[in-house]
Amino acid sequence: GRGRTFDDIDAARLWLAARDDCTGRIGVIGFCMGGGFALLLVADHGFAVASTNYGSIPKDFDSFLDRSCPIVGSYGAKDWSLRGAAAKLERALTAADVPHDVKEYPEAGHSFLNDHDPRDFNALVVLVARLSNSRYHEPSAADARRRIRGFFDEHLRAPTPSDPPGGSR
Repeated sequence: GRGRTFDDIDAARLWLAARDDCTGRIGVIGFCMGGGFALLLVADHGFAVASTNYGSIPKDFDSFLDRSCPIVGSYGAKDWSLRGAAAKLERALTAADVPHDVKEYPEAGHSFLNDHDPRDFNALVVLVARLSNSRYHEPSAADARRRIRGFFDEHLRAPTPSDPPGGSR
């Protein structure tokens, strides 16, 4: 949770928080390696919600879950590099009583949210993507985006006067 990448992310969060059009509630989202970073940022970094998408779970994840913000996670069951990650994340968040929504998509592999044109990549990247079962899966991507937007809306929305104390409904 320390180093230049974390300093850059914290600087971006502080910049957003200082904007007049910001509620002060900020989320973090990451994909692949960035999903792992998002999980490292769930505690003590000032985020109100986090989204990890096919991100690896940090080895010491359980050590800071008692301070975690809510988490939404999306994984592909055909992602051999993260086999069992969704279930592991679900168990850890449930045990720590962290609000969460974790889903593993049976027909999706790694990078299933990436709808980039394969012609934008060189042949080596395309080959590695094929070998690792990394490809866009529209039905899973559409559902994951819907879940992420809903989860972020729920946890980032500015409290209204009709909200009970604490800002949650």
